[in-house]
Amino acid sequence: MFLNDLNINNAAPIVDWDLFWSSLGPMIEGGIQYTIPLTLISFACGIVIAVLTALARISTSKILAGIARVYVSAIRGTPLLVQLFIIFYGLPNLGDAFVLDPFPSAVIAFSLNVGAYASEIIRASILSVPKGQWEAGYTIGMTYRQTLFRIILPQATRVSIPPLSNSFISLVKDTSLASQILVVELFRRSQEIAARTYDFLQLYLTAALLYWIICFILSIIQGRIEKRLDRYVAK
Repeated sequence: MFLNDLNINNAAPIVDWDLFWSSLGPMIEGGIQYTIPLTLISFACGIVIAVLTALARISTSKILAGIARVYVSAIRGTPLLVQLFIIFYGLPNLGDAFVLDPFPSAVIAFSLNVGAYASEIIRASILSVPKGQWEAGYTIGMTYRQTLFRIILPQATRVSIPPLSNSFISLVKDTSLASQILVVELFRRSQEIAARTYDFLQLYLTAALLYWIICFILSIIQGRIEKRLDRYVAK
């Protein structure tokens, strides 16, 4: 009885190909204009913050180590979305000097977030290098800085590449949160088109497909970088 009531000829198509092709361009454009630059800039700034934080954590200065520990704890203990909202919506309450556009607000929030998490990876990687490597550097007359940059960090870099690559790939996906502070990136474009067409499932699946493709390409690059850096590992 139920099957007889179905009108198969009038069933809606599973995929609206016209909508798919018409939405693909704006979403890719949003990815190129905002998602990829936001990821690259935030990750680069985050790595700088992470290295400085990691060095502060392992330094003999209790003040530096304490400040770094509080920073890491605060960032890791609060949601990324809350950090975005504090920077974009909260800081303007302190005055006009703190009013930021959506994109730089997102860069600051993502950089601080990456810096906190990556600092723990880098710190662990540095500590994983055998102490004998430090002693070898000092034995041939190197200073702390020379030993760190010429001997320790190259080996620590190889150790940290897999987890840092995973952080980078996670950051690509996390940039979708920037849509909540009006950055017109890939996911924001899909939301705008879905609001006009009401075909939320297909458009969000299309956005997911694009994120998947980007992460798949990054995974291939990650594998090649790991293979190239193998020569720096002390075995």
